[in-house]
Amino acid sequence: MRVHCLQHLKNETLGNIGIWIAKKGHKLTKTLPYEDSLFPDPEEFDLLLIMGGTMSVYQEEKYSWLKPEKEFVGKVIETGKPVLGSCFGAQMIADVLGGKVTKNPYKEIGWHTVRYMEGKNPKDIRNSELPSCMFPEFTGFMWHGDTFEIPAGAMKLFESEACSNQGFIYNGNVIGLQFHPEADRQWVRNLIKVSGHELVPGKYIQPEREIYGQESFFENSMNLAFSLMDWFEEKCK
Repeated sequence: MRVHCLQHLKNETLGNIGIWIAKKGHKLTKTLPYEDSLFPDPEEFDLLLIMGGTMSVYQEEKYSWLKPEKEFVGKVIETGKPVLGSCFGAQMIADVLGGKVTKNPYKEIGWHTVRYMEGKNPKDIRNSELPSCMFPEFTGFMWHGDTFEIPAGAMKLFESEACSNQGFIYNGNVIGLQFHPEADRQWVRNLIKVSGHELVPGKYIQPEREIYGQESFFENSMNLAFSLMDWFEEKCK
């Protein structure tokens, strides 16, 4: 499988997802939109990953590369290719599909419970091929201040106490997740190095010692990421 990644931070790793790609022996290519506006032809890859970032999708005047990246993402979705976006990546997918991205009522940082929208969707997908570890709830790693609307044509999947929209699926193979399935210890360490100043007292902001002290959550994060990538692998066959 050929995986292409849009990376928005210089020190950002793919964490659990990168480990999965290496274990599977899949091909990985990257575009750093803040350095290079040349995007590959969608025929050159099978799966698109859109990673996180400290910027917001509505800051096009500040980040001139946002507009061409959005155009590229829209083109990929139109081809029917599978797409996975986490945090900023999910917000970008939502924006491209017509959903509004705004400030969330709370900043959400650390390990938080994510719940499936059981009984609130017109179609219950618990028994579909989506990873069983996502139902009925799990703990995901968060680091965000923005949130997205569920775009037209997409189905809401998850919510958390601090953020009502934690995930959606579009066209059966495009998934946007507000949390970070890629979060492993090194990934978290890198993010804290860049954005640790945001770890201030807050209702949904955990201190650094609490974030690092959750060994079982790190293990579960890896299992969730691996299961999710297995799901996408099947979609690419």
